[in-house]
Amino acid sequence: MTLPNEDGVAAWLRYGELPASVRTAANSAAVDTIVVLGDHNGKSPVTVAGQELTDGFRNILGRTVTIVNNLSAASGTTIIIGTLSDYKATGQAVNNDASPFLSHEDGYWLDTTSDKHLVLGSNERAVLYGAFDYLSRLAQGTFSAFTFGSRPSAPIRWINQWDNMDGSIERGYGGKSLFFTDGRIVDNLERVRQYARLMASIGLNGIVINNVNANASLLGEDNLNNGVRRIADIMRPYGVRTGLALNFDAPRTLGGLETSDPLDAGVVKFWEDVTKRVYAAVPDLIGYTIKANSEGQPGPLSYGRTLAEGANMLAKPLEPYGGLVLYRAFVYDHHLSEADPKNDRANAAVDFFTHLDEQFAENVVVQIKFGPIDFQVREPPSPLLARLKKTRAAIEFMVAQEYMGQQSHAVYLAPEWQEILAFDMRVNGQQSLVRDILTTDKGPFTWSTTGYTAVVNVGNDSTWLGHHLAMANLYAYGRLAWRPSDDAKDILEDWIRLTFGVDPTVVSAISSLLMDSWPAYEGHSGNLGVQTLCDILYTHYGPSPASQDGNGWGQWTRADSQGIGMDRSVATGTGNAGQYHPEVATVWEDISKTPDNLLLWFHHVPYTHVLKSGKTVIQHFYDAHYEGAATVQTFPQRWASLKGKVDDARFEHIAFKLAYQAGHAIVWRDSVCRFYQTMSGIEDDQKRVNNHKWRIPLAAPSPNVVLVGYEPVAVRLPEAASDGKAVQTTGETGSVKTTLDVEDGTYDLAVNYFDTLVGRAKYELLLNDKSVGKWEGNLQDRLGHDFSEYLDGHSATRIYFRGVVLKKGDVLTIVGRAGGKEKAPLDYISVLPEGEVD
Repeated sequence: MTLPNEDGVAAWLRYGELPASVRTAANSAAVDTIVVLGDHNGKSPVTVAGQELTDGFRNILGRTVTIVNNLSAASGTTIIIGTLSDYKATGQAVNNDASPFLSHEDGYWLDTTSDKHLVLGSNERAVLYGAFDYLSRLAQGTFSAFTFGSRPSAPIRWINQWDNMDGSIERGYGGKSLFFTDGRIVDNLERVRQYARLMASIGLNGIVINNVNANASLLGEDNLNNGVRRIADIMRPYGVRTGLALNFDAPRTLGGLETSDPLDAGVVKFWEDVTKRVYAAVPDLIGYTIKANSEGQPGPLSYGRTLAEGANMLAKPLEPYGGLVLYRAFVYDHHLSEADPKNDRANAAVDFFTHLDEQFAENVVVQIKFGPIDFQVREPPSPLLARLKKTRAAIEFMVAQEYMGQQSHAVYLAPEWQEILAFDMRVNGQQSLVRDILTTDKGPFTWSTTGYTAVVNVGNDSTWLGHHLAMANLYAYGRLAWRPSDDAKDILEDWIRLTFGVDPTVVSAISSLLMDSWPAYEGHSGNLGVQTLCDILYTHYGPSPASQDGNGWGQWTRADSQGIGMDRSVATGTGNAGQYHPEVATVWEDISKTPDNLLLWFHHVPYTHVLKSGKTVIQHFYDAHYEGAATVQTFPQRWASLKGKVDDARFEHIAFKLAYQAGHAIVWRDSVCRFYQTMSGIEDDQKRVNNHKWRIPLAAPSPNVVLVGYEPVAVRLPEAASDGKAVQTTGETGSVKTTLDVEDGTYDLAVNYFDTLVGRAKYELLLNDKSVGKWEGNLQDRLGHDFSEYLDGHSATRIYFRGVVLKKGDVLTIVGRAGGKEKAPLDYISVLPEGEVD
C-alpha cells in the first residue's frame, strides 16, 4: 500500500491512523462522549482540548465522539475534561494521588480506569496539556487503563524566536518568518496558530516573537495594536503567552531622546509609557527579553551603569502586570586581545553578573546559555548556573543548529542537553544537578521563578525547520523543559511514533540514526572539548579551524605548531576552572582528572599528549574525524531501508538531506585533518590524511587530467580542497577529462565540487562521451543553511553516481557551464569500488 504524502506541517500532531495490527481493546478506547466542564468563551484551552480530543479520535481510530457540556448529557464511555475547580463544582472528588499534581501550576491528572476517563488540570492550560498526553498515548498505541499525573519542573518554558521585522530569521534555515514581513505583522496568522498548537502539546507556555537583536519599530502603535495583539489572541487559547525582545537603545532610536541611560528620567518615562501601551494591547504579556552590551549592542554599560540598573529599569514598569525581564547573560567583549593569556570569553558571564547577585529586582531572571561560550558541540555547563544565589536564572538552549549543521545536517541535540542537565555542580559540597537547580522545589537555591528558554528558528517552510528530522529537537526541548530527567532516547522514540508511525522497524532505524548523530557530528567537527571548528568569522557552518584563533571573538583554541587547547586552569591559565565550585574546580584544574572529552577546553597540551585512551591528542583527532564521518556515511543507506515505510514526499526530502550530509561530513573530516597535520607536522598513524587512493584531484598538474576551458584557482580555505586548489571555467563552458586506470568492475563515482550562492552552474558527467548524469549547482534553493559566496568548506559538496560499470582505459569527462558568477568549480573525482568510502 502506498502511503499518502505528508508535507510535515502537522509534525508530531498528525494523529496518524492506528494500524489494525496494533489495536487492542485498551488502546482503541471506545469513547462515545466528551464532557467539557465549565463556562468557556469558546476560545479557552479547555475548549481547544475538547476539539483536539475529537480530532484525535476521528483520525487515530476513525471514531466520531460527541462533545457535551454537562455530565447528565453523557452516554457510554466518557472523557470528562476540565479544571479541578470545575470538576469539584459538579460534586465530584478526585483521589488523593492526584493532589500533588492538581495543586501545582500547570499540573494535570489522567485516570482511565473506569468508563469515565478523567483529564483534569490545575488551570485551563493544564487541561490542554493533559489532553495532549492522552492523545499521545492513543496515537502511539500505548493507551491502557492507567492513572497518571504530571507537573512541570519550572514555570518558564519559553521559546525565543529570532525573527526580524523584514521577514527574515537570523539563523533561520526553514523559510521566512511566521510573524513578520516588510516591517509589519503578517496578515495570515494560521501558521502561528499551528505553531502555538505544537508548543502546547509539549508543555511550552511562552514565546518571545522577535529577534534579540531587536528592531524598536515593533513597539509602534500599528504593530502593537494590529499585530502583536492579533498574535497574542491567536496563541492564548493554546495557553501560550506572548513576549517581546527589546532594543535597549529604543529611547534614542524610537523615542528621539538623546540618551538611553537607564537612570535618566526621560528614559525611565519612555519605558513606562511603552509598557503601558504594550499591556493595553496584550494584557497577559509575559514580559521582555533583553540582549545588551554584547556583540556591539548598546546597554547600561554604555552609560556607565550596571547591568542590574539596566535590568531593573525595565523590570519596574512590568511589576504591576506580573511581567518578567529575561536578561541574557550573553555579555562579553568581542574585541578581546588573544595576546593576553589571561583573556577568556568563557569567564565573561560570571565576571559580569555574580557581583550583582543581590541587586536585581524580583522580576528579573538572568537567561544563561547552557555553556560558557556559544552552543558548541561540547561545552561544560556555564558556571554562572551555580553562582547566582539570590537572582533567579533560566537556562538557554538552541534548537536552531547554528554551530551544529544548521539543519542541513541531522543532529539530535537532546543527548547533549541531557548531559548538561545531569551535571552535578556541587554547590556547598552537596549534589546539585543542573536540572535540580532549575526546578522550583529542588536544588540549593529554590528559586520560585526559573526555567528554560530556547532559540528556535521555525519558519514558513512546511518542514518548519528545513529538515523533517530537525523537529525531533523542538519536541525534545519541550519535553525536557517540562521534565528534565526524561531520557533522550525515550523522548526520541515517542517523537518518531507520533511523526512517522508505530512500525517498530521505522522507530528502531530512525532512533538508531539520530542517537548516532551528535557523537558523529562531534567526531568530525571538533572533539576533546576543542569546540566546533566551524568558520566563526563567516557563516558558522562549514569547517575552518584557522578561524578559531587570531580574532577578537574569544572562541579560541590557541593552536600552534606545538600544541592546542585553552589553559583555563587557575594555576597557569585564565582561571575559568576556578569559577566552578571547589569539587568541580578540582577536576577541571587537574589535567589527570579532567575527562578526555573536555581536555582541550581546560588545558593546553602538546599534540603528543597521551590521553586516558592511550592515544595521542593528534591521533585521536585523526581517528575521531574519520570515525565520525564514517558513521555519517551510513545514514543514507540506513534511511533507504525505510523506503515504502515512510511516505514518498518525506522519504525523498530526508534522503536528499542525508546524502548531502554524508558528502559534507567528508569535507569536514578532510579539512580538519589536513589543517592539523600541516600545523603539527605529525602524520596520521594510518596514513589516511591526504592519501586518497581512489581520488583524481583536478587542479593538480597531471598528464592524465586534461582541462579545456578550465583553470586552477585558489580556494578561500585551502584545507577545504585537494592541494588547496579547485578548477573553474575561464568562460561560459569548459570540460575536465581523465582516462581511468582501474580494474574492470562496478564502481561508485563521486564528484566533489563547490556550490556557492553567487550562481547556479550546470554540470554533466560523461563516460566515453555518453551521459552518466546531470546536475545543477542549486543547493542554495534546496538547503536552508547560511550559504557562502566563496570556494570554501561551506560550499564544498559532493554528488554520487552509483553502480557505474567501468573498465581500464575508459574516459570520464565533466562538462561544466557557468551560471551567474558561479563558474562550475570542481575539486576531484573519486572512483570508488562499491562499498568504499574514500
